[in-house]
Amino acid sequence: MNKTPLIQWYEKNGRHNLPWRTTTNAYHIYLSEIMLQQTQVKTVLDRFYFQFLEKFPTLEKIAVATQDEVLKAWEGLGYYTRARNLHKTAQLISSTGLPQTVEELDALPGIGPSTANAIACFAFDVKEPILDGNVKRILYRYFKTKVANDKELWKHSYKLFKANKNFAYEHNQALMDIGSTVCTRTQPKCEICPLNNSCQGKNSPLEYPTKKVKKKKEIRIRYLVIYTCKHQVALFKNKSNLLKGLWSFKQYSDELDENKYIYQGKIKHEYSHISLRARVYTKEVDRKYFEHWFEEEALQDIALSKVDHKALALLS
Repeated sequence: MNKTPLIQWYEKNGRHNLPWRTTTNAYHIYLSEIMLQQTQVKTVLDRFYFQFLEKFPTLEKIAVATQDEVLKAWEGLGYYTRARNLHKTAQLISSTGLPQTVEELDALPGIGPSTANAIACFAFDVKEPILDGNVKRILYRYFKTKVANDKELWKHSYKLFKANKNFAYEHNQALMDIGSTVCTRTQPKCEICPLNNSCQGKNSPLEYPTKKVKKKKEIRIRYLVIYTCKHQVALFKNKSNLLKGLWSFKQYSDELDENKYIYQGKIKHEYSHISLRARVYTKEVDRKYFEHWFEEEALQDIALSKVDHKALALLS
């Protein structure tokens, strides 16, 4: 069976030592796909993947944990909807294990079409292509396409996949590696790309896709208060989608009367679409004013956002 240049390239140059490529454990592969949805490989490897598996070695362990425990293990990785969906999924399938079909995987919380295909392919040898961000960029350039919707890109994905269907695993992993190291966003290395001979956009790769006009980030001004009572602090459960489920200190949008608070300093934090600027204060109050109080030493065991950690650092 002849191997295309793409498959040959992967055999020689692929990142074979990534831990989710050296295992057949479906849970490990699933976890990696969820973590890598919004986060670079290096960050996942250095700080989160192994640590999370140590805390939750099986889906069953996640299923019986509280959401707070799962969010704590995810703390710092961001995009916390992923952690909440991981918890929901574990509770749904802990007794049966991950389903093996694309359709069943796609129906689970937090798993979209490309992630479903990736898990099915890498864990269960289902022969389907993928369509993550890096693969999309390759397809735009390979088919010399400036603008396309996901439906059109999926057609491109299947067209490129056709020649490698018998090597589905290698094909998909190769595209992810090429997107990360060769067909990069700003400095594509077309001369070493195994798709070079048939790529239609290789002479002007930076023209594909058409660059989107970046929206200016919203600058959000907030006043953050750490309420204390002796050696305890008050925390509040986030209900907004951005940090839902995490504990936090109180934030206000209206300016405070600084005569009633002790000013601690300023913090800045960048979200994907928001630039947060906050002034941090403390205030000693009676316990009766708030419901949830925690010993200061216990804060290290509670899932807080990076903003709240920055606020705490001002106190120390």
